[in-house]
Amino acid sequence: MITVDALPYPFHFDPESTAIVSIDMQRDFIEPGGFGATLGNDIRQVAAIVPTVAALLSWGRALGLTIVHTREAHLPDLSDCPTAKRMRGNPKIRIGDPGPMGRLLVRGEPGSQIIPQVAPLPGELVVDKPGKGAFYGTTLGSMLEAHGIHRLIVCGVTTEVCVQTTLREANDRGYECLLVEDAAASYFPDYHAQTVEMLRSQGGIVCWTAPLKNLLPITAELEART
Repeated sequence: MITVDALPYPFHFDPESTAIVSIDMQRDFIEPGGFGATLGNDIRQVAAIVPTVAALLSWGRALGLTIVHTREAHLPDLSDCPTAKRMRGNPKIRIGDPGPMGRLLVRGEPGSQIIPQVAPLPGELVVDKPGKGAFYGTTLGSMLEAHGIHRLIVCGVTTEVCVQTTLREANDRGYECLLVEDAAASYFPDYHAQTVEMLRSQGGIVCWTAPLKNLLPITAELEART
C-alpha cells in the first residue's frame, strides 16, 4: 500500500485497485461559449486547474492507475434530460439548444468533448453521464468492478456540483476516495473551499483531501524501491 499525506489523516491506496476519475473536463464547462459561460460564470476559475489535472493524469499513468474520464452529456433527443433540469435557472440558452460549440451538453457535439490538454488516451475509460453524479444512469459501477477498483482519486469540475455528487455517490457505494484539492475547481472560489471542508469534515465523512504536491513524490519513492 502507498500512503499519501492527506486530511483528515493519511490516505492509503494500492495502484492496482485505484482509479483516477476526472470529472467533466469538457469544453462546455471550461471554454468560452460553452454551457458554463452561458450561465454567466467566470470560466477562468475552472480553466486555471487544467495544468494541475494534466499533471495528475500523467502521475497516475506513470503508476499504472486506471483512468476514467466523465462528460455530462445528454442523448440527442434529450430523453435522459428531465424538463426540470433543462428549464432550471432560466438561462438564455438551455441544454440542447445550439451554441457556439454545437448543441449544449449533448453527446457527440464539439462542446461535449474533453479539452485536449487532459483528453483520454487510447484504452482509458470514458463515461457519458446524464446527471451530476458519475454513477447515476451510467455503467461506471460495473466498469470499476470489472477492473477491480476499490479506491478513487478524484479531480475535475465543478467542486460543489458534479465532483461532490460523484464523491458522495462513491462513498455510499463503499469506495475510499481522495479529492485532489487543487485539481478541482468551481466558478466560485468560496464554494470550492467550503465544499472541500465539508467533504473531509467529521473525520473524513465523505473523503480525504490533499494537494497534488503530496502525491507527486510517490513516483520517485517507488522508483527508488526498484
